[in-house]
Amino acid sequence: MALEQEAPSQSRFGWLVLFATIPTLFCCALPILFVTLGFGASWAALYSSVPVIGLVAANKTWFFAISGIMLAVAAFMAYRPGQTCPSDPKLAALCNNARKWNKRLIYMSMAVWLTGFFAAYLAVPILDLVG
Repeated sequence: MALEQEAPSQSRFGWLVLFATIPTLFCCALPILFVTLGFGASWAALYSSVPVIGLVAANKTWFFAISGIMLAVAAFMAYRPGQTCPSDPKLAALCNNARKWNKRLIYMSMAVWLTGFFAAYLAVPILDLVG
């Protein structure tokens, strides 16, 4: 019975991690993308009309730290040893499907987090080194 309930809770945690990494995009990666594509004025208008974006940008270190920890915990939960699915074929199929989607969500979250991290902390120093 406990194994039946394990897959949905892992799935919910995967979605939570995905949504926890999205603020890293708003503070760091999207502004660079908008300016690069020539939509700097659009980003400035969005930034001024949605003040929470400024709050995220001002506290980006905390957002990256907390979402990175959540991402590491989610990866551990998805890949920890000793996980088993029920022996019932229907429940086993549901369990395996939930695991597959959970891992996909973790990979998407990692991509979002790494994009934001690169834009926030690595892009400018690399450009300074290149010249």
